[in-house]
Amino acid sequence: MPSEQAGAGGGGDAGPIRSEPGSLLEHVAVAVFGMDEGGRIRYWGPGARDLFGYEAAAVLSRPAARLFPRPPEGAPGPAERLTERARSLGYWRVRLPALHRDGTVFDCGFRVFPVAGYAGESVVMGLASRGGELDRVKTNLAFLDALFETCPIGLVMLDQELRYVHLNQALADMDGLSVADHLGRAADEIMLTSDDGEFQRMLRAVADEGRPLVGAVVGMRTPGRPDRDQVRSVSLFPLSGAGETRPGVGGLLVDVTDRERALLEATEARQRLALLDRAAARVGTTLDVDTTARELVGVAVPDFCDGSVVELVEWMHPAEAFDPELPLFTRRIASGTVLPPPAPELVAGVERVTYPPGSGIHRMLATGRPLSVVVDEEFAARTASRPDRARLLLDSGLARILIAPLIARGTVQGIAMFGRSPARPPFTGQDLRLAGELASRAALCLDNARLYSRVQDIALTLQRALLPSALARSPYVSLAHRYLPGSRATEVGGDWYDVIDLPGDRVALVVGDVMGHGVPAAASMGRLRITAGALARHGPEPEALLAELDLCARESGIELATCLYVEYDPRTGRARIANAGHPPPLVRRPDGTVETLGGGLGVPLGVGGVPFAAAEADLPDGAVLALYTDGLVEARGQDIEAGLDALREQLAAVEGPLEREVDRVLAALRPDAATDDTVLLLARIRRAG
Repeated sequence: MPSEQAGAGGGGDAGPIRSEPGSLLEHVAVAVFGMDEGGRIRYWGPGARDLFGYEAAAVLSRPAARLFPRPPEGAPGPAERLTERARSLGYWRVRLPALHRDGTVFDCGFRVFPVAGYAGESVVMGLASRGGELDRVKTNLAFLDALFETCPIGLVMLDQELRYVHLNQALADMDGLSVADHLGRAADEIMLTSDDGEFQRMLRAVADEGRPLVGAVVGMRTPGRPDRDQVRSVSLFPLSGAGETRPGVGGLLVDVTDRERALLEATEARQRLALLDRAAARVGTTLDVDTTARELVGVAVPDFCDGSVVELVEWMHPAEAFDPELPLFTRRIASGTVLPPPAPELVAGVERVTYPPGSGIHRMLATGRPLSVVVDEEFAARTASRPDRARLLLDSGLARILIAPLIARGTVQGIAMFGRSPARPPFTGQDLRLAGELASRAALCLDNARLYSRVQDIALTLQRALLPSALARSPYVSLAHRYLPGSRATEVGGDWYDVIDLPGDRVALVVGDVMGHGVPAAASMGRLRITAGALARHGPEPEALLAELDLCARESGIELATCLYVEYDPRTGRARIANAGHPPPLVRRPDGTVETLGGGLGVPLGVGGVPFAAAEADLPDGAVLALYTDGLVEARGQDIEAGLDALREQLAAVEGPLEREVDRVLAALRPDAATDDTVLLLARIRRAG
């Protein structure tokens, strides 16, 4: 602040101190001066020169009494009063007559307070402004206060972060919340729109870019009136501040709901379409029944309702007809709610549900169309099979329930229920149609998932039936074997294995993998396993056996399959190995070293035209052979050599019983979410004699 003081020269042309530009005080000049203990002027600012008319040289070190009219005889002077009050009270404000250099007297407002001056001396600082300018500001402020209190239009002030800093009662009444409940909260917490953030972008543009917005029509809800859609005409303008910044937004909001009913109906239709779009994108992402049901609940809660459940009807057989005179049995597979207890216990507290004859579920199934019911004593008694469940339903906070059938391919798969609390509007005819559409889409997805699960179960049952139930036993070979199917999200594969007794105490170990999934892969796997067992007992050489399997594969239409055949003779300790494109066997020697056996992978079965070869290996007493399928060593994003190295590391640690070791190896190498079938066969070798 440019100023002059006693004992220091210099002057300045800077104007008086002014308030922040853009505010009501912008044009109020403030004079700054200082007085010492003797009532002499020690500081004199440019504003004081403009207000009183004196240059600094004319007043510095002179009595401050010259700034005031002469007091009555014997009365203390105004300057003395100012210094005495400032020192005794610490801060004092007063309106006093002041004297201009030209002799005119004017009304002036003073604010005085003591401060520490140079060399520790105390100085009283004074701020002075013309009283007329202060009165004008007070009048403007009084007008604004009256406007905020009595105006029927909603008025609001938001800060730079779009938080409420001021609003009138008219806007608070429109929102259904008190003024205090607004202050400090973000605009998007109060003005809830379904326009994908367009209104918030308009607010931000006004605050950041200073672009006024006039008469925009916006549909919204508020937390204070969650059951009422409102349409408001909104005008927004930037609030300028110090340094030409834009610290916030002012606004006028008018409720035009009655004349904008068409817009409300369009908003509701848009919300319904958006809900259907979300359902199309989110429901049925997997071929899993439970996941599909959870996706339907996730779409409905809380956008459409406050709580939802999905249940499958447990028919005795698919062709069973619905009999309204019999109880209905369902299995609840998904549920969700945003209501407080006991609502969570109501929707998730049971798995098997029994609905007695005459229930709302029976009424809905009799017509095959969605039904809206009021939750009252009669409905609870007719729907719940136990009194405690009926009481839980009445205490849950649900006022209405919409029940929709899950019908696909002419068969009732189950039911979906959507509940609303009293805070939401009752279900309308449009809501019933929307629920019917949601239920139809979900029913088709559930039916597809159930059919897929059924096919999966058939394929898995077939595969397990075709795998050996008991392997051949030999005093010279100790075995431990595991077959682990892939996850439920993946179709059954064609992995297989077998152990076959051969003449002369010899033993054949076989493992294979048919490319493909599902029932065809399982059937092809069974055909190859049975053929390999029958051929092995006739004693062909390993490479001849693979040639016969290759011919069988081509005749059966099996395009691609791998097979590893190992024949062990305990009298010589030698093993003959033939490979048709399968991962090679590994052997752990008694000293802990792990080696790869076999001369090469060879071509897979079903290719034809390429002869197979056999390799020999000498196996010491106590060696452990490992045969496996690629599900153990292959993983997405990982080189197969890395998987083989990990398997070698685990085999090096094999010491104790094989039953324990085979589980340890699988736990270390196979993830819980493995998507491919896995076979692991461990065989500890002993020599005869």
